Amino acid sequence: MPRRAPAIGDIVTVDDRMQHGYRYVLAAPMGADFDPEFQPGLTPAEMLALGVFGGRYMTDCRAEFPDDWFDGARLSPQRADPAINYFGVLASAPLSEWRAKGWIHPDDPRGWFQWYCRYYLGRRLPGEDHRQIKRWKAFARHAAQVRKYCDPGDPFCRPRQRQALLQWAYDSRVI
Repeated sequence: MPRRAPAIGDIVTVDDRMQHGYRYVLAAPMGADFDPEFQPGLTPAEMLALGVFGGRYMTDCRAEFPDDWFDGARLSPQRADPAINYFGVLASAPLSEWRAKGWIHPDDPRGWFQWYCRYYLGRRLPGEDHRQIKRWKAFARHAAQVRKYCDPGDPFCRPRQRQALLQWAYDSRVI
């Protein structure tokens, strides 16, 4: 039976492979009240349905998020599979590299997409939200490069860069 939609004030308790007993409160309505500087082109559900991170990213933490996010999600429970990704290529650095560069916040040990899923759900962490939105805005340079060097809508031009953009909620299919 599907769970009810999350609501402001709900406490979410996480128990998955990377976090046990982590709790957060939903402070905003799901998919609303975003920082005005943060205008993602894709929802987490859309990203999962398109194929991101080789389908490996969200396989053990489904209970934290609404069931409908996984309707049509392209997942690979065993290992990342580039064929699952929209552009058919891997475009991710390993988590170990993200850790080494200091990009991982303790509240979101899986990285930016986990932050985005929780932000979309309604969690707010003002300092961390600001940092992640700043990182998201900086990633727009990749969209500018695709626009500059590719014919509009050519999915064969810079597919790794286009896949990376999808993984940052930029809809690179329309560039």
